[in-house]
Amino acid sequence: MTAVEIFGYVSMLVVLASMLMTDVKRLRIVNSIACGMFLVYGLVLGAYPIVVMNTLCILINTYKLLTLKSTK
Repeated sequence: MTAVEIFGYVSMLVVLASMLMTDVKRLRIVNSIACGMFLVYGLVLGAYPIVVMNTLCILINTYKLLTLKSTK
């Protein structure tokens, strides 16, 4: 297994961890980190659909974080 593959698997685990979170703000932050990791993974592989999809996810997460209303 190559370092790139290991990085891909770690990125996948971070996405899965974000899906287990109950706090929406934390979920979006961790998911954005995972999407950033997958963006790098896609760039290394030259897999531009992965790059585009994860860039869009980061933008959506950022927008949602900026417009998130505090429930406290």
